[in-house]
Amino acid sequence: MNSFKVVIIGGGPGGYVTAIRLQQYGIDVAVFEKERLGGVCLNHGCIPTKSLVKVADLYSEIKESENFGISIEKSCVDYKKVWQRKNDVVEKLVSGIEFIFKKRKIQNIKEAVKKIENTGSGYKIITTSEEYFADYVVVATGSKPKELPFMKCDGKNILSSRDILKMEELPKKLVVIGGGVIGCEFASIYNQLGVEVEIVEFLPNLIDMEDIEISKRLGMALKRSGIKIHLKTAVENFKKTSNGILLELSNGKEIEADKVLLSVGRVPIMDLEFVNCDISMDNGFVIIDKMMKTNLENVFAIGDVTGKLMLAHTASKQGLIVADIIHNAINNTEIEIVDLDYRKIPACTFTNPEIASVGYAQKEAEEKYEKLLIGKFPFSANGKALGLGANFGFVKVIALKDSNKIIGVHIIGPQATELIAQAGILVGLDATIEDVKKVVFAHPTLSEAFMEAVEDLEKLAIHKI
Repeated sequence: MNSFKVVIIGGGPGGYVTAIRLQQYGIDVAVFEKERLGGVCLNHGCIPTKSLVKVADLYSEIKESENFGISIEKSCVDYKKVWQRKNDVVEKLVSGIEFIFKKRKIQNIKEAVKKIENTGSGYKIITTSEEYFADYVVVATGSKPKELPFMKCDGKNILSSRDILKMEELPKKLVVIGGGVIGCEFASIYNQLGVEVEIVEFLPNLIDMEDIEISKRLGMALKRSGIKIHLKTAVENFKKTSNGILLELSNGKEIEADKVLLSVGRVPIMDLEFVNCDISMDNGFVIIDKMMKTNLENVFAIGDVTGKLMLAHTASKQGLIVADIIHNAINNTEIEIVDLDYRKIPACTFTNPEIASVGYAQKEAEEKYEKLLIGKFPFSANGKALGLGANFGFVKVIALKDSNKIIGVHIIGPQATELIAQAGILVGLDATIEDVKKVVFAHPTLSEAFMEAVEDLEKLAIHKI
């Protein structure tokens, strides 16, 4: 009989991490993933795009090498080699996960799950060819790119975030519809690689969920790099032309490009049929409680399909919590369960410059709390940033005036996506200004900008006038 203690549907960063942790606990687990392990993140998202980010940033630095006293007569991008390197990075990482599964003897069943039937004593997992049984089910089916009602991705000229990673040649001009995280990352990458880029965004700011000051500064930086940005603008219609796509905008303008990236959000993948039970959903997302439990007994959901915070590391953390809960239930043991606060999960955007944040944005904090302290420090006054030649941007820290507790950190500038880790620890631990004062920050480092932003909460930053 094909029977397992736990079945996980989806092998992305939520599903495969959960499976490994359950196996570490000695619990029999199988993962249903019809494609390769790693999901969108490893195969078609986070990892391949970061490979491109490295090339884009390196090429930008090469073009500015004269500023560092290095003369390079000629440089060019061989995008086929860039594309192949991206594939090699993905292959190495994904095959590494597959190797872990093999060594740990975790079954990866490459079939699509069609139905989940409540048998009264567990769950029957029904695929197109087989039936499996499990006591516990974890739904980790992820999400997919959203399309516009009148504009669908064709994989040729109108591209999804997955399609664009399949391009083996650079386009002459790229229009990005949607100025969110994914749209801005691709716009930044291809702009640095020499592609003419325009962004069309319906909202007033790029990456509108970020702190407004950060969003505006990002817009400034992208414009300075040569990207044209249309804010408060919608795409109303399009036509296919001999050269590509002609877009008609709500501001009366028309834009023609050989490639269009449709980046208007993501929608959950939840095409499972439940038999003898109904799973509670809201607008396509699976409803869960703080322990990732659905309304069905012994059925959990994690990752993008829950709509909580659509980030790979959110899915992984949710999965680890589920693994602990199942371990406790099966073995009647006690492992401390993390009460996940989604506001304290860092978010990173790999544009140039990078941006990262954790906790409350200033506007949100002002609406919730009466008295705040705001501290800022520019990278232009940081020695390491000046040495790197990357001194655009700043660190912003938000704290409560009454308790001095740090409730938000926002960074735009060099290595922001790495610097946010220390902020994430402090916000996650409800640290105060006094707690940070106990820490000695190494010199010369970019981290000192964070230290001085905290000091600026009390107007005590040494290197700020």
